[in-house]
Amino acid sequence: MKPLIGIIMGSDSDLPVMAKAAEVLEEYGVEYSMKILSAHRTPEETMEFAKTAEENGYKVLIAGAGMAAHLPGVLASHTILPVIGVPISGSALAGQDALLSMVQMPPGIPVATVAMNGAKNAAILSLQILALTESNLKTELKNARQKMKKDLSAKNKDLAKSGYQKYLHEKLGRRGV
Repeated sequence: MKPLIGIIMGSDSDLPVMAKAAEVLEEYGVEYSMKILSAHRTPEETMEFAKTAEENGYKVLIAGAGMAAHLPGVLASHTILPVIGVPISGSALAGQDALLSMVQMPPGIPVATVAMNGAKNAAILSLQILALTESNLKTELKNARQKMKKDLSAKNKDLAKSGYQKYLHEKLGRRGV
């Protein structure tokens, strides 16, 4: 099968963050590819990937980058596929530079941007986009939301039953305050 989602990062140092997107896609059984492409160090390869992404079967691109964070914007400028940017912290500015770079795209070249190091949410957003035409994926996402709700309700009951100090110690491995 051809990958539907492209996970692209500017450097291998971004892999610990971007791996979280891959884990989510694997959990849902969605094919993806993962590449290291740099807007600055490999501009021709990056541009070619973006220009051919749609014809190669991709539906969404997830791009993680830190510092100047041009990668998502460069990809978006060469394709009409949705591009989801993941600002990666790690610079002297703690990723604020990457975040601001991604959310300041010019009109006509959008990049959807998730939270700092938010590769997991980028993957979920890409699944939501795919779910517009994939009813089984829509059902799986709805079921996941119901499970989150049920899990949180159970945690609330445990907290009320045991009190916060015991809960902290037993559930979170922390000593009481």
